[in-house]
Amino acid sequence: MKPEELSAYHYLTTPVWVIDPCDERLVFANYAAQALTGERSVSALRFGALSACAQTRLSLYLTDLKHQHEVVEIWTVIGPTGELPLRCRLSLVAFPDLPPFILFEGANIQHGASEAATHGAGYKSRRHNFYHRFFTTTTAPMLLIDPARDGLIVDANIAALRFYGYRREEMCQKHTWEINTLGRQVLPVMAEIARLPGGHKPLYFVHRMADGSTRHVLTYAGPIMISGDKLMLCIIHDITEQKRLEQELEYAALRDSLTGLLNRRQFYALTESQTSKHLPLKSDYCLLLVDTDNFKAINDNYGHLQGDEVLVQLARVLEASSRSGDFIFRWGGEEFVLLLPRTTLDTALEIAETIRDSVTKMREHGLPPFTVSIGVARHQAEETIDELFRRVDKALYQAKNDGRNRVLAA
Repeated sequence: MKPEELSAYHYLTTPVWVIDPCDERLVFANYAAQALTGERSVSALRFGALSACAQTRLSLYLTDLKHQHEVVEIWTVIGPTGELPLRCRLSLVAFPDLPPFILFEGANIQHGASEAATHGAGYKSRRHNFYHRFFTTTTAPMLLIDPARDGLIVDANIAALRFYGYRREEMCQKHTWEINTLGRQVLPVMAEIARLPGGHKPLYFVHRMADGSTRHVLTYAGPIMISGDKLMLCIIHDITEQKRLEQELEYAALRDSLTGLLNRRQFYALTESQTSKHLPLKSDYCLLLVDTDNFKAINDNYGHLQGDEVLVQLARVLEASSRSGDFIFRWGGEEFVLLLPRTTLDTALEIAETIRDSVTKMREHGLPPFTVSIGVARHQAEETIDELFRRVDKALYQAKNDGRNRVLAA
């Protein structure tokens, strides 16, 4: 339910979005924001072709915003001439009895040419002044960029040359879009960054090294005047290892460690009412509950390592028997769940029978033969996911009682 106070934002000429940082759901967009975004999702705005942000997940901003740190993002919106980058300033907004939301306030869209940069004869390194000594000796990679010359890199400190793997002469012949994987699309993003206030959180990009490899970086870029030239000073922070660890943790949170399948937590995350609208579950869909027959005997007779290998091989059979768009979960122990969008009961029964037959014919060296029993149920109108699961569980229980190694529909 939208708080009534949000309607006041409709009177602003600047675009305003209010987003729940936990599930990244759009709570409110004023009229100015609606005109820029249309049907675009929050993800499309934040990760579009001209977007840049400091954090991939909005919840990671909460601590900084609570301490009133300056946080900005560049969004990709739709203007009269196509896609445009839009600066957004983030702040917290709170309402009684509700968790804090993040308010995104966009800058006014500039439809004309960007403001002209003051440009003299061109930047020349002045090796004896204080700025150059600081620039050269700092241990953080730093680049000096001239937006007026198509994003030309006019200077790079020693740390940057080591980081990117170029000699100074090579580096100072390159443009920023040649080291940024966004390519020339980074130029309008740079123009927006040049207008940002100082002190904001650095933005996330992927940069290309001299050897062709890529590194994840956070880049703080801000305008600087040197002898009449309006340039951009970019400070680079390498976060490749941090990104790798984040991806591993995210994978671990969504996946079962033994089989690599989605886990039970992800099943409920995908089927919650708020997120299920993003899945093709509006038409017919079915659940399959797959159970390994006599699994305790397998563990007792062959050992737990062999039991684990049976589960891994079963997971591979489930993957091979499923279709693009199906979801496979390790439910726990020896049970697995398949969620089949846009699927009739007859089709679900055919898929279940294919799985059962494939398992009985499977012959893996060193593994004991085994079978599975499968319960199948089609979602009914107004039925909750828990009600559906109870029906498919009842079907599985009956298949077990009827002798195992069989498929039964609820």
